[in-house]
Parts: sequence; C-alpha cells; structure tokens
Amino acid sequence: MSTRPDIGDLFPAIALQTPEGGSISAADLRGKPAVLFFYPKDDTPGCTTEASDFSTLLPQFTAAGVAVLGISKDPPAKHVKFTAKHGLTVPLASDAETDGLADALDIWVEKNMYGRTYMGMERTTYLIDAEGRIASVWRKVKVKDHAAAVLAAAQALRS
Repeated sequence: MSTRPDIGDLFPAIALQTPEGGSISAADLRGKPAVLFFYPKDDTPGCTTEASDFSTLLPQFTAAGVAVLGISKDPPAKHVKFTAKHGLTVPLASDAETDGLADALDIWVEKNMYGRTYMGMERTTYLIDAEGRIASVWRKVKVKDHAAAVLAAAQALRS
C-alpha cells in the first residue's frame, strides 16, 4: 500500500485521457486552483448526482478562477455518453491506466458490496492550489451538498 498524498504535498503529475481524444495532467492546470473529483462509475445514481451538482456550480467555480475536472476509470467514450445523457457541463477525464493517478493517490481500493469484493474508486475530491499543491482533501465523500462545500473552500482559497 502506498502513502496517500496529503495537504501541502505536490499533486502527482500523471496524464489522463479526455473524451475528445487528448490528455490533461496536473501540470496543465498549474497557474490557477483546480478541483479534481474522483468518482466510481459513470451513469450510476451517486456519480450522476455528483457530476450534475458540479455542472450546476461550474459557472461559480469559473468565476472564482478555479478549474474543475471529474475523473473515473471509465473510458473516454463512456464519458461522452454520460455527458450527453445528463447534460453535464463539467469536464471529465479517464484514469483507465493501470498504475494511473488513482493508484498514485491510493484511492483505487478494495471494496465490498453484498459480500462481493472488488477494486473500485474511493469517492475523493482534491482542491489543488495554483502551484500544484494539495490545499484540501475530501475522502469517502458523501454526495449531498459536497459540490457546494468544495465551492466554498475554493472561493476561500482564492480570497
């Protein structure tokens, strides 16, 4: 088990695939704060609510000068369908690589549901400052009101 990066640590610089066929990394986001929210799976109830909430608040994040990016292990093509089906405006990226960003953050974890053990994404959100350091971390996120709490923290970071 690796050590989880925490507040004050540099965010790992691992590239992610975008639905448009490009890539994005933490280095691409330097120069302004960013929110990276990791979620388990496209088109599931909690993940849809979370992505919708961040989409609703995206204009406020943008006004505060804060980039937002949703990340899961789903492939880019699935992100395209998820975005279209739910009218999402928040950008999404795919961390499909083995030993990818979720592994570096130690949030690709063993889960247990209905007696079945499997590997999955631990719902986690990072607020990264303009220099690429972790300013805040929310682990094992409960979706209700989460995006609003992250917006408040992001706005506070900018002031």
